[in-house]
Amino acid sequence: QVQLVDSGGGSVQAGGSLRLSCAASGYTYSTYSMGWFRQAPGKEREGVAYIYTGGGKPVYVDSVKGRFTISQDNAKNTLYLQMNSLKPEDTAMYYCAAASTIIPIQALGDAIRYNYWGQGTQVTVSS
Repeated sequence: QVQLVDSGGGSVQAGGSLRLSCAASGYTYSTYSMGWFRQAPGKEREGVAYIYTGGGKPVYVDSVKGRFTISQDNAKNTLYLQMNSLKPEDTAMYYCAAASTIIPIQALGDAIRYNYWGQGTQVTVSS
């Protein structure tokens, strides 16, 4: 059973940076699809960045391109999200997610395809 533990959230001013971490355990497959999602109060959960643990280029939604970087440390089984130039609209609960399947690129944003989720870490950006 895969377990994901999110950490690294906090409160920063606009223009600041944070790095989120997602420690994973219990992997049984060689390749997983992984992503970072966020959910602001009153809004739907949205994906922001995705990566395949077996390799390949990361994928980002337009709103975070050039500001966020998703990466992984396979030795530590840890997924990261480096967030720079943060904006107040980035305020949300952030969750990492994993799927034990190769999700097609065009479907990476479908939260229902992910079967493992972290508990979430809050990011608050003030203006």
